[in-house]
Amino acid sequence: MARTQDHPGEQAAADPIRLLAIRESALSVDEVFRAVGDDAAGGIALFVGTVRNHDGGQDVGALGYSCHPSAEDELRRVAEKVVADFPVRGLAAVHRVGELEVGDLAVVVAVACPHRAEAFAACRKLIDDLKHEVPIWKHQRFSDGTEEWVGAC
Repeated sequence: MARTQDHPGEQAAADPIRLLAIRESALSVDEVFRAVGDDAAGGIALFVGTVRNHDGGQDVGALGYSCHPSAEDELRRVAEKVVADFPVRGLAAVHRVGELEVGDLAVVVAVACPHRAEAFAACRKLIDDLKHEVPIWKHQRFSDGTEEWVGAC
């Protein structure tokens, strides 16, 4: 069956940005998933970034995230770019700051679109742009006593 762009469900929602936050508290995949729900969405793509126990061949012993005061404004700017480029029905992105442990959720993003390919592409753009453009920094402390700061997520 051929798709038609004439149906309102094929278009972006009027206000698709449903949840944007930078938090010190634990993140919830369920909260982000529920935030993007939309009856016209045929696909929801969700990405969950977790704290791993290694980086660059070294064991990570501790990790913290911090952000610039403009981080939420920059997160909104990134989200607005995604909404401008894709027929987004719902979008949510939440990033954690503070001290995290291995296995903790660091970032959860989701995008709902009329079709799966659009949802995958929009979610990929959202997490990639968040990682490169939102001023969030990771401070890794390795088990050998060394440490490093990693810019923008």
